[in-house]
Amino acid sequence: MNFNTNLESSKRNIKRRKKPSILGIISLVALCLCFFISIFSTTKMFIASSKQNSLLKEINTLSSSNNSILSENAKLEKEISKKQSTYDKAISHKKIAHLTFDDGPSSNTLKLLDVLDRYNAKATFFVVYKEGFDNIYKEIVNRGHVLANHTYSHNYKKIYSSPNAFISDVEALDNKLKEITGKEPSKILRFPGGSNMGYMNENANLSQSIFKALEDRGYTYFDWNVDSSDATKMTLDKKSIVTSVLDGSSNVNTANILMHDTDAKYTTIEAMPEILEGLKAQGYIFRPLHHDSAAIRFVD
Repeated sequence: MNFNTNLESSKRNIKRRKKPSILGIISLVALCLCFFISIFSTTKMFIASSKQNSLLKEINTLSSSNNSILSENAKLEKEISKKQSTYDKAISHKKIAHLTFDDGPSSNTLKLLDVLDRYNAKATFFVVYKEGFDNIYKEIVNRGHVLANHTYSHNYKKIYSSPNAFISDVEALDNKLKEITGKEPSKILRFPGGSNMGYMNENANLSQSIFKALEDRGYTYFDWNVDSSDATKMTLDKKSIVTSVLDGSSNVNTANILMHDTDAKYTTIEAMPEILEGLKAQGYIFRPLHHDSAAIRFVD
């Protein structure tokens, strides 16, 4: 009896032990969860640390590369400065010829550009506006010459009627040239007839007002000190043009040479090879006009 009672009691105790409590299960799950979270956090921290180290290494590499570039850039700037200084000294002893062509473009301009290309000579083209020559305006710029302003209309009576009329005409041309070429205006200008032409001389207030208005808008104007004389006749003979240019350039160090490239001036284009050869023989190099070029003017 007692044996059976003890046996039944043992069985009941075993059954009780086989059934884990809910609290135990929750504790076990919580423990496992903490374990996995711990592993995940550790792994995440390891990956982040690895990425950080990789990023720091990359930053150090870039910093080193940047320092190397800066050092190389400093060396190049020093070298350029040295070469510029050498060039400036050499150029200061050279004679400068500014080849300038007024009143174009025309059917002669492309031929003229080809001649200039053969001699690697850059020029300044003081143009007016003419319909049907968009490709020529573009070609002047594309070949490395300066596209300069000679007013839109070249109409003396109109442009010299007032400062506003002159400026309006100048700006109309620059706006048109920008539209055609896509380039900003050079703001290099030559007065039709020159800065001392009759309309300007007759009215001092007009000329001074125009000069001031140009200066305020960033324009630089140039006249000339060597005249090819190709405007003295409709079509002057080639020999006379060559003689005028070479004689006029023989006693100056900076030659701002007035020539024209309108339809009637084909002899000027024919004269260019002799002019270029003659100027080179006199020691000239060819440069287009810029704002810092020698200010050769009839009136300041």
